[in-house]
Amino acid sequence: MGFIAARAPFRVSFAGGGTDLPSFYSTTTGTVLSTTIDKYVYVVINSRDHIFGQGIDDPFSYKFRLSYSNTENVQNADQISHPIVREALKLLNIDEPLDIATMADVPAGTGLGSSGTFSVCLLHALHTYKGDPTSPQQLAEEAAHIEIDLLKRSVGKQDHYAAAFGGLNTYNFYSDGRVGVDPLDIEPTSMNTIFESLILFNTGISRSSTSVLDEQNANSRNNHEYLLTIKQHAEQARDLLTEKFNIAKFGQLLHDTWTQKRKLATRISTTHIDGLYETALLNGAMGGKICGAGGGGFLLLVVEEEKRETAKQALLQLTAMDFKYESEGSQILISTK
Repeated sequence: MGFIAARAPFRVSFAGGGTDLPSFYSTTTGTVLSTTIDKYVYVVINSRDHIFGQGIDDPFSYKFRLSYSNTENVQNADQISHPIVREALKLLNIDEPLDIATMADVPAGTGLGSSGTFSVCLLHALHTYKGDPTSPQQLAEEAAHIEIDLLKRSVGKQDHYAAAFGGLNTYNFYSDGRVGVDPLDIEPTSMNTIFESLILFNTGISRSSTSVLDEQNANSRNNHEYLLTIKQHAEQARDLLTEKFNIAKFGQLLHDTWTQKRKLATRISTTHIDGLYETALLNGAMGGKICGAGGGGFLLLVVEEEKRETAKQALLQLTAMDFKYESEGSQILISTK
């Protein structure tokens, strides 16, 4: 018997998104710069007595009980509808009766890497339940394997690595499948200055990143030059953040990378999103971008401190989310194993 509680952080990607897709890094090394924030996915696992799963007609005897936006009670892993939970249990060969519950500080489909973060958190909890030692590298690799190889989703690897490692990092994606993690060495005072210049607004639009990335993947050959520029933006953002922080240059860089990203697929932006962004620029924002694949979710803006309130008032129809820097990746909060 055992009780496990784990959490993994969401991420905000500054630049390089799209170069972490196999369609790009299979021929050209991809580069992404992202940071984790103090918003989390939580997974709780409680092992159940082996009398569960033995009854046929007893509704309380199911082997696996899942609680997320839906509830599932099933006798074996193959019957689980939630694809990530199903494949994670099968990957780790877990067949003991379990309760699995998940919660999150941020809704899914908002561009902060929810499915990758959940995959990492779930695997961390399941490995701990089994008593297996693990590492951020292993968690990221297994989580990416589940989503990309087993579930055939058109997603990149950056979300899995950000959730597993945590912190502000440059990630390099190589053609042989390796991923290099390069933490940025930034003084705490400079980190505070960077984060104080950022605002996240929830557009209220939830979307499936897969639908956007399917089109982007299909356009991969035509998008190659755009993606090369986006990769350069990630490298330039790294240099800007590790030097004395210049908010105007950083805002302009995010604006430039958003301008390029909008060219990758038709559903990355909408007339409504463009209008919100233009309003932000007219009211103090120095640049910004939609987080994640695009099409909705959170709008990230770079705004000087004295203009933050002006920007918030101009986008009063949106909800601003307070957030801070998170230096840690996936963690086990409680374990009675």
